[in-house]
Parts: sequence; C-alpha cells; structure tokens
Amino acid sequence: MSSLSGKVALVTGAASKRSMGRAVAVRLAKEGADVAVLDKYVAPKSIWPGEGSWGGLNAVLEEIEAEGRKGMMLVADVANSQDVDSAVSKVIAKLGKIDILVHCVGIRGAMTTPVTELNESEWRAIIDINLTGSFLIAKAVAKTMIPNGEGKKIVLIGSKAATQGYAGSSGYCASKHGVLGLGRTLALELAPYKINVNVINPGGFETNLRDQAIVERAKAQGVTIEQAVEEESKKVGPGPSVPLGRLGKPEEIADLVFFLVSDQSAYITGKAIDIDGGA
Repeated sequence: MSSLSGKVALVTGAASKRSMGRAVAVRLAKEGADVAVLDKYVAPKSIWPGEGSWGGLNAVLEEIEAEGRKGMMLVADVANSQDVDSAVSKVIAKLGKIDILVHCVGIRGAMTTPVTELNESEWRAIIDINLTGSFLIAKAVAKTMIPNGEGKKIVLIGSKAATQGYAGSSGYCASKHGVLGLGRTLALELAPYKINVNVINPGGFETNLRDQAIVERAKAQGVTIEQAVEEESKKVGPGPSVPLGRLGKPEEIADLVFFLVSDQSAYITGKAIDIDGGA
C-alpha cells in the first residue's frame, strides 16, 4: 500500500510546468494521495521556450489521474477570502476531506527597488499574495482539519528571504518573514489537535519564478537558456556561489514535502527547513 493511500491533499500554485506546486502534486499522487490543485489561472502565460502549449492545471490533473488517483482543479485567487473559502468547500464536497495542505503560491515582485522607491501598490500586491494568501488558505483548511486533526499536515513554502534581507526586495522579504511567523504560530495553535505545520525555505531553484531574469540575461548576453541557468546558479544565495554548484530542481522540493507530510515526520512541527544547496 502506498504511504499516502487514503489521504487527500490540496496543493496550490501548481499550474506552471516548472512550478514547485506541480512537482509536489504529482509526487503526492505517486505516493497514493488524491490531489486537488489550485491556481489563479488554468494555464498561466509562460515566456519560457517550448512551454507555449502547456495545458496548465488540466495537464497536471491528467498526470494525477494517470497515477490512478482522484484529482480536481480549482481556479482561485488566494488573496481573496471568498475565492479561498469556496475552493476549500469544493474540495471537501468532492474528495471528502483535506489531510494535507501544501501552499506554494507566491510572487517575487520588485527585486532591485529600494524601499524609498517602491510604490505602495506593488508593496500591497506582494504582501496580499504571499502573506495574506498564506493566512487565508491556512485558516480555511485548518478549520476543516481540527475536528479530526491527528496526522494532518500543513506545509507552507517560505524562502531564504524569510530569514534574511536582500537589498531591493523589501516586499518579498517582508512577506516571507511573515509566512515564517505565520507557520510557527499555526504550529503552536494546531499542536493540541495533532496537526503538524512546517515551513520550507528554498534557496535558488529552477522554477517559473526565475523565468524573467534568466530569459532576459540570455538575450542580453547572447547565450543559451542553459548557459544563463548555469550563470544564475553562481549568483543565488547569500554568498558568491552555491556550494553544490547548481540551482535546485522542483522535484527536490517535492521530496522534502513528501517527508514532511508523511508519518515519518510525526514529531516535527513548527520548523523552518532550508533547502538551498549549502548556500
């Protein structure tokens, strides 16, 4: 029997082909879970070469069902409480419960704009999606978990920016610091119900969140996408390089998520776990 057999997972931020959410959703299905996937758009636009025909949530749903698991897709804005409450209700109605929440939705926002030059609307957009979105989805799902909480798991995707500052990225850093605080507080509040809550802080990963920077660098330098990705690997993290010498893969996030939502992590809660190639 698969280790997650009988479990139902909700994974957000899963529509992009190279997203952490997609990798997580497929991995949990492979491990036996039924999986609902949620994103703001069915198929977000991609500037990455060769991804123009990607089917988004429809394609991920096909991958889940190909593993012999039940799946469903939901289109919702995590920064909108009505959207979130409706989506969670639909999962309960169709799949019966939610045992696992993995919240991967996030945006980068400004990366080179000092606080003194950042406009309020951009600040609010980053906070709304990254922090308020995490609050709303965790709150809605936790309410459904509490009546029968033992063994249920919540994993929030933070960032290395949850524990340190990066000049020019105040909105992103502030939002991810907030996600870490939210996760630690939730862990304390939900511990009496035997619900585990943890935060994963990725370093540099080869996902859709880095597309714009990598594509622009490739064009400006007249190099291939692969060469630009290699160059990006040398620049991520707080130091001049990542000791392991590359960007991470979404599947490596999925490996860690699987551990944290499995019974093997029953005594781990309230933790922030870095996965960053040693940066």
